[in-house]
Amino acid sequence: MNRDEKKLNIQIQHEYGSKGKSRLRQYQDLVIGSRSLWFLVKFEIITLFFSRIPGALGILLRKTFYPMILGKVGHGVVFGTDVWFRHPMKIKIGDRTILDDGAFLDAKGDGNHGIRLGNNCYIGRGSILSCKDGNIEFEDFVNISTWCNISSNSSITIGKKTLLGPYASIFATSHNFDDVDEAVLDHGWTSKGVKIGKNCWIGARVTVLDGIDIGDNVVLGAGALVNKDIQPNVVAIGSPAKVIKERK
Repeated sequence: MNRDEKKLNIQIQHEYGSKGKSRLRQYQDLVIGSRSLWFLVKFEIITLFFSRIPGALGILLRKTFYPMILGKVGHGVVFGTDVWFRHPMKIKIGDRTILDDGAFLDAKGDGNHGIRLGNNCYIGRGSILSCKDGNIEFEDFVNISTWCNISSNSSITIGKKTLLGPYASIFATSHNFDDVDEAVLDHGWTSKGVKIGKNCWIGARVTVLDGIDIGDNVVLGAGALVNKDIQPNVVAIGSPAKVIKERK
């Protein structure tokens, strides 16, 4: 495994088991993304007291205090209960975006830009946006449903007004597994990135693998496995996904 691949291999269990670093430093590096004790205290107090308050009061308090720990928060942003962050200063959220209950935004990485959500986006309940030294960018009006999994070791971009159904998964990462004498966990990752165009509909339980480019106005049927590029203006279904018709 080369040096660049090792750098990509930022796994919680490896970091937590590293020697020569206090538990406080490990927590700051994994969760906070800053060695500032003041920012640590601020993050802990705000998330402790406001993350689980229900109803309109909770929404108002999170709207008031969460901008103090995030990189950018636009006007009219709504945070549901139990919304959690890692490396929050690398998370930027546009105007009128909604993060439903239990959403998890993890911008963790060494030198990455993190997560950028455009205006009027919607992140469904229980959905995960996870950076592993990569970036995730949603253009305006991107809507992802419940329990989606978006994982990036390099770059994931989703175009304007694209919709993801429940349990959809996008992986801009691939484990190396060439050496059978070495555990897959220890091989590290490689990543080419994923790009999804505008006005797409990604159906329920669709899986998009690393290195894929999906054009504008594409519809992917429920349960599709996308392992090859999809040209614009088509409908594709199946595992692996195959184009069945054009959209006029």
